[in-house]
Amino acid sequence: MNSLRRRLILLLVASIVGVVGLATAAVISVRGGGPPPELVVPWVAQQMELVVRLLPGPIPDVLRVQFSDRPANGKVDRQETAMLNDLLRRRGFDALAVISDKPDEPGQRASMRLPDSRWAVLEIAHIDPPKREWLVLAGWISLIVAGATAVSVYFTAVLIRPLEMLEATVSKIGSDGVLAPVPEVGSAEVKATAHALNQLSSRLKTAMESRMRLVAAAGHDLRTPMTRMRLRAEFLDEERDKWLHDLDELDRIADSAIRLVREEVNQDAVEPLDLEKMVRDISAEMATLGHSVSIGHLDKVSVRAGALGLRRALRNLIVNAATHGKACTVALDLADRRAVLSISDVGPGIPPDLINKAFEPFFRVDPGRQQFIPGAGLGLAIAKEIIERYGGTVTLENRQGGGLEQTVVFAAV
Repeated sequence: MNSLRRRLILLLVASIVGVVGLATAAVISVRGGGPPPELVVPWVAQQMELVVRLLPGPIPDVLRVQFSDRPANGKVDRQETAMLNDLLRRRGFDALAVISDKPDEPGQRASMRLPDSRWAVLEIAHIDPPKREWLVLAGWISLIVAGATAVSVYFTAVLIRPLEMLEATVSKIGSDGVLAPVPEVGSAEVKATAHALNQLSSRLKTAMESRMRLVAAAGHDLRTPMTRMRLRAEFLDEERDKWLHDLDELDRIADSAIRLVREEVNQDAVEPLDLEKMVRDISAEMATLGHSVSIGHLDKVSVRAGALGLRRALRNLIVNAATHGKACTVALDLADRRAVLSISDVGPGIPPDLINKAFEPFFRVDPGRQQFIPGAGLGLAIAKEIIERYGGTVTLENRQGGGLEQTVVFAAV
């Protein structure tokens, strides 16, 4: 019941059925009491007057009159009896009349003593409820529920259309963080929502382009002073190697920043890729470069991604494991139509309070290791950017007994 659509439908249906149900109950209550005596008794007095005037001649069958030597059996209704006698006296008939309830069935009879001591007994019309009253009521309520549900579904769809538009638009955010354009059509509320989303998309695009230009410009402009510093460092006698090492580190940072921007701008075409073959090729390549990389169980599985981008992301993850984790093992499994790539190393792992920051740019567990392990700290950030662009996920988890496990998950094709 967490869905807003279901809650609105239930609220509207309950409101409509409740109102109509109360109105129906009120009608049944009023109808169940029958017509008031003020309407019935004058009709009975008129019928009796007509009977008296027709005697001793024949009485038409339409009057439904029976003659008896005594009044009709049943409990006497004193109020209606008094009202009937009063009406007869006003009409000039000094006769005794009685209204009594039928003993065995719903309804009443009116009895009037005639001058010859006989009693004329008339049937008083009784409005019976329909047969199988509860069945009829259940059908009536069912029709109301069906109609109310249809109306509620329609108007709920109209009410939450802006929310659905918002959800659909947000789900289509591209890898550059920009929303897809939304057509500004429909009701005033829908148009306003679409216009606000389009404005947000335009501002996001401007901000992303500004950020990329800033990073690219910073990385490019750093190269000129670094080149001058490198030339000057050649003339230093003391600490020359330290200066050159620091300049190399700055150069790697600038190059990594520029490559990160290029990954966001230059995106290769998405196509089905043989992930098992790609993992074997990358592992073999890393082994030839001197990294300690071993291959575990590899299932045959394909995914949809860009070949160059995915190869670079996986290479970064394997290099990270083989460098910081000393040695790593790569395994690929197919489970629940998902490709699960595991890269396990035997290194010290990452402290639990820092593991969520591992994908941040320029992150290092121990900044003091920068002089021993080359790199700018952008390898994991670039890998995460590429993998999520193609609909995958990458997570880090410390292994029991030591080491770090990097897990990449893609939908298999």
